[in-house]
Amino acid sequence: MTDDLGHATRPARKPAVGDDRAVLGAVAKLAEDRFAPRADEYDRTAAFPAEDFDDLFSDGLLGAAVPREYGGLGYGPAQRNTLPLWEMTTTLAKADLSLARCWEGHANSLVLIDALATSEQKRRWFTGVVEHGEKWVAWSGEPQTPKPGESARFGTTLTPVQDGWTLRGSKAFATGATGVQWAILLVDPVGPGGARQTREVHGRLLLLACDLSDPTVTVDTSWWDPVGMRATASHVVRFHDTFIPREHLIGGPGGYFDGQWQTAFIPQHAASFLGGALAAYEYGLAYVKRQGKSGDPYVQQRVGSMAVNVETARLWLRHVAGLWDEGSLDEARIAGSRAWHVIGHLAEETVHHVIRACGARSLIRPSPVERILRDLALYKLHDNDDHVLATIGRAVLGEPYDPFFHRL
Repeated sequence: MTDDLGHATRPARKPAVGDDRAVLGAVAKLAEDRFAPRADEYDRTAAFPAEDFDDLFSDGLLGAAVPREYGGLGYGPAQRNTLPLWEMTTTLAKADLSLARCWEGHANSLVLIDALATSEQKRRWFTGVVEHGEKWVAWSGEPQTPKPGESARFGTTLTPVQDGWTLRGSKAFATGATGVQWAILLVDPVGPGGARQTREVHGRLLLLACDLSDPTVTVDTSWWDPVGMRATASHVVRFHDTFIPREHLIGGPGGYFDGQWQTAFIPQHAASFLGGALAAYEYGLAYVKRQGKSGDPYVQQRVGSMAVNVETARLWLRHVAGLWDEGSLDEARIAGSRAWHVIGHLAEETVHHVIRACGARSLIRPSPVERILRDLALYKLHDNDDHVLATIGRAVLGEPYDPFFHRL
């Protein structure tokens, strides 16, 4: 529905606040009935899953990470109600890993606004989500190492002007670039490099909310042509002296690192890994039963391993979410990296068990396993597994470690 100005209006249906089972049931029904059937076409066309987000808005779910006092469901680590948000992510990833990645960007942006924004910023931006279906994302990507055949580096330059800044340059891996309305830009005011390059940026990094309808913001859709996660539409976005008003600064310089917020988002990636594993597992289980392979002892072993893997992943997520909710933040932060590492490997192993149990036919469309295999392989490269594991080791050994970003 729209109002007289053409804006989307508050959804007609909204799950009862506090009824997490009803919320997760609504998400699961949407995922099974609508999102999963659309996933193949979104993957083939590398198109942002816009209809899926429209459905989430229509069912009152787009503001899951918006606090209840602003009309949302009050999920997420900032509200100490973390597990329902991650379970939503798992359910969406079970339908489509690309959808889940776009959802993560939206939900994590709302968590940052909840944690760092002013009351006026929250009122304005949360209203846009809950009543008008506005979608958010956060972009940090300014890789300084070009891909093969590429000469230009990515990066942004911020120039102070009256009442704000002008932004020039580009962001890569800009998830949801063709489908979202707002982006939180992680920008180093000193120069290109974004958030991942050096620890020196931590104390000066700015979070700037950018209205992507600004005509000085353009999207280069030729860059994003990957093997997997195609529907995340993670294109290159260019800023041509884009004005960012001072009232769009979220928190103060270094606030993102002072609150160690990246550590709250790392385990949500693991929730997506679990969703992909669950989709493959359920496909494999149905296939071997249908083909009469249930009596094969080798198939039984693989099915047993898959069952243990997904249950172990669920327990890890529940454990880390509990640490966030009880306020054991130091423990929660490093436990999130452990969960990321463990669940990523369990998910990959589960997919390969499915392939071995079902054979080559599991990799032929319309089987979803082919897409899950590609998506999971690419998605796990969001962080460097070797560095994640080394970070965990440094923490155990009492050595200094950086819990925020694990370099690629």
